[in-house]
Amino acid sequence: MQKLTKAEEEIMHMLWEHGAKTVSELIEMMDEPHPPHSSISSIVRILEKKGFVDHEQQGRSFAYFPTIRKKDYSRFSIKGLVSRYFEGSMNELVSFLVKEEDLSLEELESIRQQLQNEEE
Repeated sequence: MQKLTKAEEEIMHMLWEHGAKTVSELIEMMDEPHPPHSSISSIVRILEKKGFVDHEQQGRSFAYFPTIRKKDYSRFSIKGLVSRYFEGSMNELVSFLVKEEDLSLEELESIRQQLQNEEE
Protein backbone atom coordinates (compact mmCIF):
# COMPACT_ATOMS: atom_id res chain seq x y z
CA MET A 1 0.00 0.00 0.00
CA GLN A 2 1.23 3.49 -0.79
CA LYS A 3 1.14 6.61 1.37
CA LEU A 4 -1.43 9.18 0.28
CA THR A 5 -0.87 12.90 -0.14
CA LYS A 6 -2.95 15.31 1.94
CA ALA A 7 -5.26 16.01 -1.03
CA GLU A 8 -5.66 12.30 -1.77
CA GLU A 9 -6.47 11.60 1.89
CA GLU A 10 -9.10 14.36 1.91
CA ILE A 11 -10.88 12.77 -1.04
CA MET A 12 -10.59 9.28 0.44
CA HIS A 13 -12.15 10.48 3.70
CA MET A 14 -15.11 11.86 1.74
CA LEU A 15 -15.53 8.56 -0.10
CA TRP A 16 -15.19 6.51 3.09
CA GLU A 17 -17.77 8.65 4.83
CA HIS A 18 -20.27 9.21 2.00
CA GLY A 19 -19.75 6.30 -0.40
CA ALA A 20 -19.55 6.50 -4.19
CA LYS A 21 -19.42 10.05 -5.58
CA THR A 22 -18.77 11.71 -8.92
CA VAL A 23 -16.01 14.30 -9.22
CA SER A 24 -18.66 17.05 -9.31
CA GLU A 25 -20.25 15.72 -6.12
CA LEU A 26 -16.87 15.63 -4.39
CA ILE A 27 -16.20 19.23 -5.41
CA GLU A 28 -19.59 20.35 -4.04
CA MET A 29 -18.69 18.81 -0.67
CA MET A 30 -15.47 20.85 -0.46
CA ASP A 31 -15.05 24.24 1.13
CA GLU A 32 -15.27 27.42 -0.93
CA PRO A 33 -13.58 28.37 -3.12
CA HIS A 34 -14.07 25.05 -4.88
CA PRO A 35 -11.01 23.61 -6.61
CA PRO A 36 -11.06 23.20 -10.39
CA HIS A 37 -12.82 20.10 -11.74
CA SER A 38 -9.63 19.09 -13.58
CA SER A 39 -7.61 19.08 -10.33
CA ILE A 40 -10.01 16.78 -8.47
CA SER A 41 -10.43 14.59 -11.53
CA SER A 42 -6.65 14.17 -11.69
CA ILE A 43 -6.42 13.26 -8.02
CA VAL A 44 -9.20 10.70 -8.35
CA ARG A 45 -7.47 9.11 -11.36
CA ILE A 46 -4.23 8.93 -9.35
CA LEU A 47 -6.13 7.24 -6.52
CA GLU A 48 -7.50 4.77 -9.05
CA LYS A 49 -3.99 4.02 -10.37
CA LYS A 50 -2.80 3.49 -6.79
CA GLY A 51 -5.66 1.02 -6.27
CA PHE A 52 -7.54 3.05 -3.67
CA VAL A 53 -10.68 3.67 -5.75
CA ASP A 54 -12.54 2.18 -8.66
CA HIS A 55 -15.41 3.59 -10.69
CA GLU A 56 -18.79 2.71 -12.10
CA GLN A 57 -20.74 4.41 -14.85
CA GLN A 58 -23.38 6.80 -13.53
CA GLY A 59 -25.17 8.43 -16.44
CA ARG A 60 -22.53 10.32 -18.42
CA SER A 61 -20.16 10.45 -15.45
CA PHE A 62 -18.23 8.03 -13.31
CA ALA A 63 -18.97 7.49 -9.64
CA TYR A 64 -15.82 6.65 -7.69
CA PHE A 65 -15.88 4.38 -4.66
CA PRO A 66 -13.18 3.20 -2.23
CA THR A 67 -11.59 -0.20 -2.72
CA ILE A 68 -9.46 0.11 0.42
CA ARG A 69 -11.17 0.20 3.80
CA LYS A 70 -10.46 3.16 6.06
CA LYS A 71 -9.45 0.75 8.82
CA ASP A 72 -6.83 -0.87 6.58
CA TYR A 73 -5.31 2.47 5.57
CA SER A 74 -5.37 3.64 9.19
CA ARG A 75 -3.47 0.52 10.23
CA PHE A 76 -0.91 1.10 7.46
CA SER A 77 -0.49 4.77 8.43
CA ILE A 78 -0.10 4.05 12.14
CA LYS A 79 2.50 1.37 11.46
CA GLY A 80 4.45 3.87 9.37
CA LEU A 81 4.18 6.50 12.08
CA VAL A 82 5.37 4.06 14.74
CA SER A 83 8.24 2.96 12.54
CA ARG A 84 9.38 6.52 11.71
CA TYR A 85 8.90 8.25 15.06
CA PHE A 86 8.81 5.60 17.79
CA GLU A 87 11.51 3.11 16.72
CA GLY A 88 8.80 0.59 15.81
CA SER A 89 7.47 0.40 19.37
CA MET A 90 3.72 0.61 19.91
CA ASN A 91 4.44 0.94 23.64
CA GLU A 92 6.42 4.12 22.92
CA LEU A 93 3.52 5.50 20.88
CA VAL A 94 0.95 4.73 23.58
CA SER A 95 3.21 6.15 26.28
CA PHE A 96 3.69 9.32 24.22
CA LEU A 97 -0.06 9.72 23.69
CA VAL A 98 -0.86 9.12 27.36
CA LYS A 99 1.67 11.76 28.41
CA GLU A 100 0.71 14.28 25.70
CA GLU A 101 -3.01 14.00 26.34
CA ASP A 102 -2.52 13.81 30.13
CA LEU A 103 -4.98 10.91 30.39
CA SER A 104 -6.40 10.13 33.81
CA LEU A 105 -6.42 6.66 35.36
CA GLU A 106 -10.17 6.54 34.73
CA GLU A 107 -9.70 7.26 31.03
CA LEU A 108 -6.97 4.61 30.78
CA GLU A 109 -9.20 2.08 32.54
CA SER A 110 -12.04 2.91 30.15
CA ILE A 111 -9.72 2.28 27.18
CA ARG A 112 -8.55 -1.00 28.71
CA GLN A 113 -12.16 -2.12 29.22
CA GLN A 114 -13.06 -1.18 25.65
CA LEU A 115 -10.14 -3.21 24.31
CA GLN A 116 -11.03 -6.16 26.49
CA ASN A 117 -14.64 -6.07 25.29
CA GLU A 118 -13.51 -6.00 21.66
CA GLU A 119 -11.34 -9.09 22.23
CA GLU A 120 -14.32 -11.03 23.59
